[in-house]
Amino acid sequence: MPVIEGRSPDTGEVLEVETRGDRIVGVRRTDSRDATLPWVIPGLIDLQVNGYAGLDVNGAGATPEAVAGITQVLAGKGVTTWVPTIITASHEAIVASMRAITAARDADPVVAAAIPFVHVEGPFLSEQDGPRGAHDLAQIRPVDAAEVARWAEHGPLGYVTVSPHVAGAPEQIAAIVASGVRVAVGHTHATPEQIRAAVDAGATLSTHLGNGIFGTLPRHPNPIWTQLADDRLTAGLIGDGHHLPADTLTTMVRAKGPGRSFLVSDSVALAGAAPGRYRQPVGGDVELHADGRLTLADSQMLAGSGVNLAQVVAWTLTHTPLGLPTVVEMASATPARVIGDRTIGRVQAGARADLVLLDAAGAVVDVLRQGVRP
Repeated sequence: MPVIEGRSPDTGEVLEVETRGDRIVGVRRTDSRDATLPWVIPGLIDLQVNGYAGLDVNGAGATPEAVAGITQVLAGKGVTTWVPTIITASHEAIVASMRAITAARDADPVVAAAIPFVHVEGPFLSEQDGPRGAHDLAQIRPVDAAEVARWAEHGPLGYVTVSPHVAGAPEQIAAIVASGVRVAVGHTHATPEQIRAAVDAGATLSTHLGNGIFGTLPRHPNPIWTQLADDRLTAGLIGDGHHLPADTLTTMVRAKGPGRSFLVSDSVALAGAAPGRYRQPVGGDVELHADGRLTLADSQMLAGSGVNLAQVVAWTLTHTPLGLPTVVEMASATPARVIGDRTIGRVQAGARADLVLLDAAGAVVDVLRQGVRP
């Protein structure tokens, strides 16, 4: 039976993690104090992936082969569980993406285990420039529980992002939640009162908090404070160095706590590409800058990210004082709780054998996905 040796990020102790098949069957502490060994952590879990490495879950590129390809490439980077994120589009385009993801899951149990469900980010977002971000204005529409139900007929829909600024939003949110689909607040210019009403109706998540919002806000009140203050909301945060400054990310985590904060990449198909101008489903004409920023062409408006979650982890470790245990919790344990799967996001007997070894700088040096190297 394979044994993985590495240090615990919580205690610094050297652990021997024994696996059999796709499960961890034992975790033993040793007397070794070898500080040169890598850290052993659970597989990374990214709840917001639009695409990666030239592959997309949106538009014409959304095929079962693309979904399987993203699954394989991300696993090699240490991301062993991921949530495909479909952006604002026509009803028909969203359904087509749902079908492609479902077909990929049905064709391969490894893909099915790696993808718990789908996130639809839009089209129920703010129509205003700024909060709307790179989403297509022509496809923005008010939240509609009936449309969500039709999407869910075509695959495992886990959560939808909604701006609760429109009349009737709380009732629609309550109906979506009653159907078994979670609701996140995001891409919004809603008032604090409208956000609280959405949470009262059942919203439990915040999509990339601090982004998808006006560049200039009232000092107080504003939508960020309201979401930070409400313990019923668990917040996604993009730690790529462009979406949130290090001080902002640190402060948000300290306000929410790592148990209510999870790191995401928000990666798009251009992640990993050479700098230049491109056209993509997320944002249309975009520019990937040499420093990794992805913006709308001739604009400073961000259009997703060009990194994977392992790079987010490394950046957060390098640029914030949060520390390895906190960062690992936000990249593995907290997203596992959001998914509701106790077999991932932990290194313990009975858990799935999704393991990552990190060096001292937080870079991935080895990966097990479902008990085997991808």
